[in-house]
Amino acid sequence: MTRTPLRPPGRAVAVLAVTAGLLGLLTARPDAPAPAPRTAPVAATAENTATVFYWTKTKNWARYNLHWAPDGGSWTTVPGVAMEAACTDWVKKTVSLGTAAGLQATFTNGSGTWDNNGGRNYALGTGALTVKDGVIAHSDPCAGTGPEPTPTPGAKATVYYSTAALGWSTANLHYQPAGGAWTTVPGVGMQAACAGWWKREVDLGTATSLRAAFNNGNGTWDNNGGADYTIGAGVSTVRNNAVTANAADPCAAEAPDTQAPTVPAKVTAAADGVSVLLTWGPATDNKAVAKYQVTRVGGSGGTVVTDVGSTVFSDTGLAERTAYTYTVKAVDAAGNVSAASAPATVTTGDKPATPATGRPLGTDPRKDPVYFVLTARFNDGDPSNNRGGSQHVKSGNAANDDPMFRGDFKGLIQKLDYVKGLGFSAIWVTPVVLNRSDYDYHGYHGYDFYKVDPRLESAGASYQDLIDAAHAKGMKIYQDVVYNHSSRWGAKGLFTPTVYGVRDSQWSWYYDEKQPGFTYDGLTVDPKTGKSYYNGDLWSTAEPAGNTCLNWGKPTGGKSPEGYTLYNCQWPSPTSGMFPKALYHNCWLGNWEGEDSRSCWLHEDLADFNTESAAVQNYLIGAYDKYIDMGVDGFRVDTAVHVPRTTWNRRFLPAIQERVTQKFGAEAAKNFLVFGEVGAFVNDKWNRGSVNHSAQFFTWKERKEYDADDAKAAVEMYDYENQAGTAAQPTSTNAFLDGNAYHQPDHSKFSGMNIIDMRMHMNFGDAANAFHNGKDSDDATNDATYNVVYVDSHDYGPNKSAERYAGGTDAWAENMSLMWTFRGIPTLYYGSEIEFQKGKKIDCGPTCPLATTGRAYFGDHLAGSVTASDFSQVSAASGAVATTLEQPLVKHVQRLNQIRRAVPALQMGQYSTEGISGGMAFKRRYTSGGTDSFALVTVTGGATYTGIPNGTYTDAVTGDVRTVTGGTLTVAAPGKGNLRVYVLNGPGRIGTAGPYLK
Repeated sequence: MTRTPLRPPGRAVAVLAVTAGLLGLLTARPDAPAPAPRTAPVAATAENTATVFYWTKTKNWARYNLHWAPDGGSWTTVPGVAMEAACTDWVKKTVSLGTAAGLQATFTNGSGTWDNNGGRNYALGTGALTVKDGVIAHSDPCAGTGPEPTPTPGAKATVYYSTAALGWSTANLHYQPAGGAWTTVPGVGMQAACAGWWKREVDLGTATSLRAAFNNGNGTWDNNGGADYTIGAGVSTVRNNAVTANAADPCAAEAPDTQAPTVPAKVTAAADGVSVLLTWGPATDNKAVAKYQVTRVGGSGGTVVTDVGSTVFSDTGLAERTAYTYTVKAVDAAGNVSAASAPATVTTGDKPATPATGRPLGTDPRKDPVYFVLTARFNDGDPSNNRGGSQHVKSGNAANDDPMFRGDFKGLIQKLDYVKGLGFSAIWVTPVVLNRSDYDYHGYHGYDFYKVDPRLESAGASYQDLIDAAHAKGMKIYQDVVYNHSSRWGAKGLFTPTVYGVRDSQWSWYYDEKQPGFTYDGLTVDPKTGKSYYNGDLWSTAEPAGNTCLNWGKPTGGKSPEGYTLYNCQWPSPTSGMFPKALYHNCWLGNWEGEDSRSCWLHEDLADFNTESAAVQNYLIGAYDKYIDMGVDGFRVDTAVHVPRTTWNRRFLPAIQERVTQKFGAEAAKNFLVFGEVGAFVNDKWNRGSVNHSAQFFTWKERKEYDADDAKAAVEMYDYENQAGTAAQPTSTNAFLDGNAYHQPDHSKFSGMNIIDMRMHMNFGDAANAFHNGKDSDDATNDATYNVVYVDSHDYGPNKSAERYAGGTDAWAENMSLMWTFRGIPTLYYGSEIEFQKGKKIDCGPTCPLATTGRAYFGDHLAGSVTASDFSQVSAASGAVATTLEQPLVKHVQRLNQIRRAVPALQMGQYSTEGISGGMAFKRRYTSGGTDSFALVTVTGGATYTGIPNGTYTDAVTGDVRTVTGGTLTVAAPGKGNLRVYVLNGPGRIGTAGPYLK
C-alpha cells in the first residue's frame, strides 16, 4: 500500500535501539504491505538540486572540493567548488542541476589528491546524497543534529539501529507515528553512534508508538519481513526481529573506539606492463580492520586514493615507463586510520600490443544453460601446440596419435557455433593457468597462476580472443579456478620447493642438468637436448645449506614402476619438510569429513595451500583479478569444500565482488556467477550429519564473529557449527513460491558462492530420485534457483560412479527434461548430447590411453563446418558435425533450450509442488516489472494441478490450449523423456516436434 507522506502533527521524542541481526529480513525493496516505496506529491520546480555530503573521517584533508558536472553538461574548473562543514565527520555542498537528473562528481583536497571512485567518477542523482568511502546512498546524515525546537510534551525516544551484520555504510529511518503519516522515502538519515550502531532522535508528538523500517539509501530494506517494526515509547531494542521494550542504550557501556589499526607492513609492488600488483601484510586492530586505503602518487593523475577490502590491489591502465609510489593505510569500522606504510615504488613497462578488451555480459546467469568442456580434449584447432608429456608412449596415447594436450582455444573458437547451435549460452572451461605435472591436460595442477598455459593458445586464438569471440555470439565464459592447491612443484612467484635429483641413465628423461635462466616447468624445451624437464635443482648427494627435507638424497628402498631407484626428496611431499608451513599445509588427508579436509594434501601431486595465510591469499586474489579483468563471466570453484567457509567469506568472495564492481560496476558483480564444487557424495540432506561438509552450507554468510586470525577463525567456525548441528542452520524460502505468488528473494545472508547440486547429481541414475532428493535440500540453500545441475562430469557419474552415464537414451532424455524445467542452471558435460563414451571409465590416470576414457578427444565428431543463426538454430552444417547434429538427444536439447529461453519462469522462477498430484510435477513463476510468467510442468508422468489461477494455459510442447475456470488442470502422462509445460497466457507451441518432445 502506498502512503502519502505528511508531516507529523507534533514533536516529541522517543528512544529506540534496533539491531538488524542475521535473522532480519533484508529486501532489495520493501515488501508489501509495508513499507512500499512512498512518493510525495512533487510540486513543479524550475530546477533540480543535489546536496552532496562527503565523509571526511577517513581522509583528514585540510579542505574538500567538489568537482562536478551535471549530466550532459560541462565540468567545473579544477579543483571544483569548496564544500562546507555540515556536521561531525561530514562536509556538504548544494548544487543546482537545472533540468539535469543527476551529476558526475569527484572530490579533491585542492592539492592534487583525488577521490574519483577508482577512475569511474561518482554518478549521483538529486536530493540528499552521501558519499562515504566509495559508497553512495540517499540520505541526510546531518538531519536532526542541529538545535532542536521545543518539543510538544509527549513520548520521547532515541532510535538506535545496528548494521554490524549488514555492511551498510549509511542507515535511514523510515517511520510513521501511530495515527500519523509516513516520512518520505527513504526516511531520515541516522548518525553514527558507536561501532556498528546508528542513532536518530524521533519526535512522536502525542503518539505513544511508531511503525518503522530501515534502509541503506540504495533500495535495500529491513522491514521485519514486510510487517514493519512496532515500537513503543521509551528505549527499545530490536534484535533478530524481536522487539524488547525499555532496553538499555546499546552504546552507553561502550567506550568510543579511538585506537587506530597497526601500520600495514611488507608492502610490495610488481609491474606487469602498465599494471601494478600491490600486496601487503594484514594490519591488526583492537576491534577489526574494515578496509585499507591505497594511495598512489605519480604520473599525470596526481595523487589517487582507492579503498580496498583485501590485502591485494591490482592497479591497471597506468602510463608506460612511469614511476609510481604506493603507500597503504588500515582503517577500522570506527573510521580510525593508521599511519601510512613504508612506500613501495615501481616503474611500469610498455603497454601490451593488444590490450584486454573483455567485458562480462553481465546478465542474470540463470538464463544461460552451461556446456562444460575439457578444453584440451574438445577440439584441436592448432596441432602445433599439441603436447604428449612424459607418459605419451607409456600410456598408449602415442599409439593412438592422441596427445593429452590436443584441444585448444582455437578449436573451441572454431566450434562456438556448434555449442550455440545446441542452444547453450555459457561455456564452462577447465582451468587455464600454466600447469606443471606429468599428466596435467585437465588443468588442476596450477604452477604459474598468473600465466595462461601456452599449450592452449595459438596466434590469433589467445584466451582473451576466446572470451571476446564468445561474447560476440552472446555466450558467456565460466573459468574453472583452484584456490585450494597448486601443483606438487609449488606455485611460481609464491614458493617452489628445492628438490633432490639424480642425473643418471635412469632419470635423465625427468631431470636436466641445472641451467641458470632455464625455466623448469615441464613445458619449456631445453635448447641443448630438445627436451623439457620438470625439475633442475640439485644433482649430487650433497645436502644444500638450509635444507629442511628429511633424509636428503638417501634411497628410500623402493623402486619406480620402471624399476628405477627412488630417493628421498626426489619429489615434493607434505611430510618431508620441503614446504614452509606459512604457505602450505604439511599433512596428508585422513578424514574427508573432518577438519583436516581443509588443511591437508588431497593427493600426492596437489600441494595444499595454507589459504589462511595472507601471502597465499594475496597471491591467489591477484592472480584471479587478472582473469576478471579479461572479462570472464564467472568462476567455477574447484575443491571449494577444502577451504574454510570463513576464508571464503572473509577473503576470496569479497575480493571477487570488489574486483568485478571496480572494473565493471555493481550490476555486473551481482550477475558474476561463482559456483563451488562441494564434494558431498552421499544421499543425505546433510553430508553424514556434518554441516561443514555439506554443499548448501557454503551459500551462507557467517552467523557470528570469530577470531581475527583466519586459521583460528576456521576452527572456531567448524566447532560452532558442528555443535549447533543441522537443526540450527539457517533456512530460506528464496526458491519457493508463496502459494502461486512469486516473492522478492532475500539475499542479505548470501555468502557470494552458489553451488553445484551434488544431491541431484548423485541421484541422476533415476530422474525421479534426483527430483525428490534435490528439492529436499532447497530450504537449507540460500537460493537454489542458482544451483548448477548436471548428470555427470569429468570426475563422476551418478551415485559416485567412476564411469560416464550409461542409463540409456530414454533416461538421458528424461534427465534433460527435468534439468531444463526444474529450478537451477542446467549443465551438460561435453559429448553427452550423443552419449559420448557412455559407460567408459572417466579417469584412469596416466597408465592407459585417453581414447578409452570418459575424457576422450571429442573433435572427430565435430569435424566439418557448422553455422548457427541463433541459439538452437543451425543454418548450415557439413561433414561429421552434420551427422552429430542429427542425433536424437541433440534434437532434444535444442528444443529444451528453445522452450526454456522463451519461458522466464523456467529460467528464474520459484517453484512449488503444493496442490499437485504426480511424480515429477511442479509449478513455477517469475515476476519482475512487466514480466509475469507462470508455468505448470510435468515430466514423463501425468499430473493434476489444483488451486491454480484461472485463465488460458497453452502447452509449449504441443500447443494444446486449456481454459481453467475452477482452479484445476489435469494433464495426461506425456511418456518417458517427454514433458508438458502449460504456460498461463503462454506463447503457444515452441519449436517443432522431435524424438521426445512431441
